[in-house]
Amino acid sequence: MRQASWTVDVVEREDLAPIRAQHGISDGLASCHTAVVGAYAIEGHVPASDIDRLVRERPAARALSAPGMPAGSPGMEAARREPYTTLLILNDGSTRVFGRHNGA
Repeated sequence: MRQASWTVDVVEREDLAPIRAQHGISDGLASCHTAVVGAYAIEGHVPASDIDRLVRERPAARALSAPGMPAGSPGMEAARREPYTTLLILNDGSTRVFGRHNGA
C-alpha cells in the first residue's frame, strides 16, 4: 500500500474478530489481514487499485474483501498464480463482485 502512495499505520492485534464483526465480515469472507479506510474495512490481499476505486466511488457498502489468500494477489506473489475476485460486502451483508484479477 505504501508503494501505491497510501499512508499506512500498522496496529498488530491478536484477535481481528471484533473488527471484522463491527464491519460485517463473516468468517467465509475473512482472510489474514484487516484494515480500515474511512468507513470501509479492507479484508485480505485486496489490490491497491480496488481500494482506490472504492474510495473514489464510495458505494453503499461495509467492506471490500479478497477472501482466503489467493496466489498472485498483492503480498502473495508466487510462481503459481490464480485468478481471484474481490467482493464488495454490501450494507445488508450480501456481496457482489467488485474486481476480477488474474494474479500479480
